[in-house]
Amino acid sequence: MTRIRWAVAALAAVALLSPASADEKAKKRLLFVTHSGGFIHESVSTAEDVLKEIGPKNGYEVTCWRFTGDPDAKVKVKKDGQEVETTALQKESERYRQDTRRTGAKTIEKEHCGRINADTLKKFDVVLFFTTGSRNTAPLTPDELKDLTAWVKAGGAFTGTHCATDTLYDSTYGDLIGGYFKTHPAIQKVKLKIEDPKHPAAVGITDGMDWTDEYYVFRDAPYSRDKLHIIMSIQADTFKPNPNGGRTDSDYAVSWCREEGKGKVFYTSLGHRNEVWKDEKFQQHLFGGLAWATGQAKGDATPTSKLKK
Repeated sequence: MTRIRWAVAALAAVALLSPASADEKAKKRLLFVTHSGGFIHESVSTAEDVLKEIGPKNGYEVTCWRFTGDPDAKVKVKKDGQEVETTALQKESERYRQDTRRTGAKTIEKEHCGRINADTLKKFDVVLFFTTGSRNTAPLTPDELKDLTAWVKAGGAFTGTHCATDTLYDSTYGDLIGGYFKTHPAIQKVKLKIEDPKHPAAVGITDGMDWTDEYYVFRDAPYSRDKLHIIMSIQADTFKPNPNGGRTDSDYAVSWCREEGKGKVFYTSLGHRNEVWKDEKFQQHLFGGLAWATGQAKGDATPTSKLKK
């Protein structure tokens, strides 16, 4: 990278995390959803704290929903060897408290609940998923997924981090987010490859940088470079997937973007570890993606396979 380009990137990085820059642009309403019908990452609690702290500094009003199901629904749970009836809210709150105990043992209250539908989406400019769950534990019903997709096509901004691709299997959600999780090896250090250094989401992370996290291997479909603009990937020779758990094409994307109608979609698989969320470089990467998705920063979305060599 030339000195001039490095200086421009450095100034952009400062702007993305600068309180002053937030005063120069209209506030955007961000909905952060961490509904975890499947595995609960303890970092969802850290992520929420980080977004609440630095979101306003970057011009975002942050709302956090930890549960998007019916909080009053009656469910059965086992307690002291017996099956007892409780509410979905109480059940999920206990799971959340247990799995976030190292990061504050938080619970889920009614104020942390909400349904994602045509009416509620009108209140937000961008939605950020850090979710798990499918079928009966999914963060969206089939009708709500239709509402979300329609909202994006009409100009909404949909974004996701890490396990946002481990969500809503066997639906059209994979086409919206851009891919589905297949497997992952143990947490490891790799070298990242910046495929589009001009994209706002490339700010903060340089080509060849060492990075430690849990990396996803994506299913062959719907993931495709014919549909997605790859921003960042793993240098394949530095990555060790599980035996028989890799891709035959050694294509290990980390972050991408795409357009959906008048709207935009951004995704990054980084964010498994608490340390990652606290890392300013990751914060710059994430907020660069949010800035692109909300139209505050320009960036290419041409599918990678269609770019001129």
